[in-house]
Amino acid sequence: MTKAFVGSLVALPTPLPSMSASAWWHGKQSVTRAVVPSSKRLMIIGVVMFLAVVPTIAQNSDLQQKLAAVKQSAAENQQRLHQYQWVETTQLTLKAEAKPPKQYLCQYGPDGTVQKTPMGPSPEPPSGRRIKQRIIEKKTEEMQEYMEQVKSILSKYVPPDPQKMGQAYQGGKVSLNPAGEGVNLIFTDYAQPGDRMSLTFDGAARKITALNINTYMGAMKDAVTLQIQMASLPGGTNYAQQTVLNASAKQLVVTTTNSNYQKIGGY
Repeated sequence: MTKAFVGSLVALPTPLPSMSASAWWHGKQSVTRAVVPSSKRLMIIGVVMFLAVVPTIAQNSDLQQKLAAVKQSAAENQQRLHQYQWVETTQLTLKAEAKPPKQYLCQYGPDGTVQKTPMGPSPEPPSGRRIKQRIIEKKTEEMQEYMEQVKSILSKYVPPDPQKMGQAYQGGKVSLNPAGEGVNLIFTDYAQPGDRMSLTFDGAARKITALNINTYMGAMKDAVTLQIQMASLPGGTNYAQQTVLNASAKQLVVTTTNSNYQKIGGY
């Protein structure tokens, strides 16, 4: 026997003594049968996951488009509002008792904030004894301080800030709901943690028509609701016609009405 022949015999695979050719073939078939159904199951799972994701992608795309339209509309409208001056009338009701209304001549200053000049006669000083006068003065000071907080809260939401809306979207804090001819954009944690702002947008007119806000002043237990009704000037500029603030913890309702819009000279 030659060395080459011996080497070829050594190179041949040695069959397993315990497995016949028939058993080996049946084992191969069972493995193939197991692999094919697994591949089908994976394919089915992939299709189901794809079908589940498609509506989400479409909804996110719709939300992104609507939000972009709202942001653009708010930014353009804000620029147009800077051309006007108007009269703000504030009516305060405390513990179901209506206080005398106050009026202010308003316009935007160079820094972008609203500047208010009191209108009408100055309030009369409190009458009566010195102790009574001091009590009235103290209550007036407390109410003025609280009203400053009210103004601060209002400025966080009215008018809506395109930058804050964009930040809410990036944080996944915006949802979209249909509302008649328009849509509702729901913002959470918009201006402060735990708040909620619902913005109604008319896509055809490209205008914000209403705002509803649940927020708070100071501690979260001091809940405040804001209902803002929007209106349009003859030129198409949108503005907050009436704002109703309800601070239930203080039994306080503040109704702010804006009217008599006039363009400032030079525009």
